[in-house]
Amino acid sequence: MTRSSVLFSLMIGSLLLSACGVKAGDSCSGGGYTCSSEKEALECRDKVWRALQCRGTSGCGESGEDILCDMNGNVEGDACAASAEGRGLCTADGKGRLECRMGVLVQVSTCSSCVMDDIHVTCNP
Repeated sequence: MTRSSVLFSLMIGSLLLSACGVKAGDSCSGGGYTCSSEKEALECRDKVWRALQCRGTSGCGESGEDILCDMNGNVEGDACAASAEGRGLCTADGKGRLECRMGVLVQVSTCSSCVMDDIHVTCNP
């Protein structure tokens, strides 16, 4: 995994071993995350499993007891995790900034170039 891929990965929580075989829309209790496929994670939110796209090259995977969802390449309107609220990322073309608001990615700005580091997303005019 390249450094840039790691920067775009979002650690979204602890693995739920009891989540095997669940799908979006199924009921759940508590909270947590699991990978439902190579490109999709599920989040237990408001007692329902909710699909989260992991469009980046690393997709959805496990690291120890954590679930990693590579959101690089996600688009406006994609669902985002509760743990990502208020956080941003660059659009796939690097010409805008997305932010997780109320569980959905919203484009908040356009720019000539967007860059990310471990903490910040900068949208240059």
